[in-house]
Amino acid sequence: MRDIDPTTLTADEWDELNFPRPEENDFDRVVESAISRRGFLGGVLAFGSGAAAMGAGLLGSTSAQAQAASRFAFTPIAAQTDGTVHVPEGYEWKILARWGDPLFSDADGYDVTDGGPVENSDRVFGENTDGMEAFSYRGHQLIAINHEYPNRKINLPAAQKGKPASADDVRKLQNIQGVTVMEIAEGPDGWAVVKDSPFNRRIHHNTPMKIAGPAAGHDLLKTEADPSGTLSLGTLNNCGAGKTPWGTYLTCEENFNGYFGSSDETASYDPKVADGYKRYGIKAQGWNGYELFDPRFDTSKNPNEPHRAGWIVEIDPTDPESTPVKHTGLGRFKHENAAVELARDGRVVVYMGDDERGEYLYKFVSNGIYTPGGETEGLLDDGTLYVARFNDDGTGQWLPLTPETTGMDPAEILIFTRMAASKAGGTTMDRPEWVATSPVAAEAYCCLTNNKNRGVKPNAGGDDTSVNGPNPREANKYGQIVRWRPANEDHAEAGFDWDLYVMAGNPTVHKDAYAGSENINEGNLFNSPDGMAIDSTGLVWIQTDGNDDNDGDFAGHGNNQMLVGDPVTREIVRFMTGPTGCEVTGLTWSADRRTMFVGIQHPGKNWPDGGTPRSSVIAIKRKDNGLIG
Repeated sequence: MRDIDPTTLTADEWDELNFPRPEENDFDRVVESAISRRGFLGGVLAFGSGAAAMGAGLLGSTSAQAQAASRFAFTPIAAQTDGTVHVPEGYEWKILARWGDPLFSDADGYDVTDGGPVENSDRVFGENTDGMEAFSYRGHQLIAINHEYPNRKINLPAAQKGKPASADDVRKLQNIQGVTVMEIAEGPDGWAVVKDSPFNRRIHHNTPMKIAGPAAGHDLLKTEADPSGTLSLGTLNNCGAGKTPWGTYLTCEENFNGYFGSSDETASYDPKVADGYKRYGIKAQGWNGYELFDPRFDTSKNPNEPHRAGWIVEIDPTDPESTPVKHTGLGRFKHENAAVELARDGRVVVYMGDDERGEYLYKFVSNGIYTPGGETEGLLDDGTLYVARFNDDGTGQWLPLTPETTGMDPAEILIFTRMAASKAGGTTMDRPEWVATSPVAAEAYCCLTNNKNRGVKPNAGGDDTSVNGPNPREANKYGQIVRWRPANEDHAEAGFDWDLYVMAGNPTVHKDAYAGSENINEGNLFNSPDGMAIDSTGLVWIQTDGNDDNDGDFAGHGNNQMLVGDPVTREIVRFMTGPTGCEVTGLTWSADRRTMFVGIQHPGKNWPDGGTPRSSVIAIKRKDNGLIG
């Protein structure tokens, strides 16, 4: 067996290593026979999806696509395989912030020898940028940015293989993750961080937080340090993000399970806790070794601590003294992002994906009404959580997660949301990642990034993962984007219609379903759609985190990238490519929409400065200072 260096693994790869799938089983033959006997529209795509999912209206005619060219104010670029960023002719990019850049004058910046001192590691821009949102406040431009996980060999260069060797090493890793809130301003040399701004703030794994909502105070959330079950420390593995109508930032805790381990592999747990550990992927050995130096992450000492992670956290970027709030009403799972909408009657609707193979898509609908300038406390906790069921005929329903539909009590539905979704009968999805809603139409989109286990193995809860409507390909290595339109154009409605906006693939290699949908061609090849945002004109911006080998099934795909699509014609073109080895993730705009801020996570080689690779946020502008898009 190949010797695997765990310090190089992403959270998803860590899960795969600890929860290996069988090499072969009965479904393997299904894959081969299905591909061999089915054509494109009449075959695998129609297997479980039907004409409603891939009908004539989905793909659009060639003439309609040609007419759409004027929607894109740039010439699409080709795939790239080098170590830098590329944007269209007439555009330019510059670095806004890199991991280790000081936010305050008294903070030392990045040090190639040791990654910088632990004492200042919570006063610099964090590592592995991800979701972000911009805010305008009393003439100030603020931006909140997630920092998902560490790159230990880079962050701890003096440690052996990046493995923490002390409590200080662990504290440094904890400090460089979480969230940065900072003020930025545009000057003659472009955008820059306003150092020492009173708004600048780092929120990390030890920042005090409140726990709110129906599960707050439940016995499963109580620890020795917090017997009330209402106070917590830190936010973990912050992936995607969201923004509320009242101007707060939502940061989403995704692969939190890997942060916990046990100093006693023989420790026993309450059966309810043990079942939760199994479903959420909590093992005796943690990903970053926190449990060796910080007892809070040692499940043999604090078995309830993992229940205090996996939530959506609300942060007020305008008040550096405010306490972040974990909202239990939005459920506990591997949150990718949070797309917030208002229903016709003013209720708050939040769409959320659970980023794991074979897990679910969720929606929360508040009981309370949002009124501009009014009280917002409780809006994200007092309501109903739903799981999506997609029918094969292109319709769907949001199924409420209640004691009646799950047989679970209200608090445990939220603490063990995955189990509740299984019992309610939701549709298993191909890793539901970012959800985006349109500001110009009553519709929403979700990136289903990939799922090599579709039709191969059930999910961690034993739920069926054979092909279904929005997930129509076995052993799905390319991913797709599903779109739905709520009944009566109201996001609070229980019913919806759905289709597939695009199925990524490679028509230069495959002639079957793995070629992708008709709006995929040699000029826009991509795989693993992940991040997504829809701008004020309705254009759909798609970011990828997939295979960048540029070989075999992925020949011609190049590095990870950002594309933009027309929701009407479904034309998709390439706007930006990132450096080798990176994920392109996180997207927001300046208040005047003349600058686009984009995250470059875990770049390879020596980007951006010719030395140690450092994750960064870049600012993209048109050279004529026109609107982006």
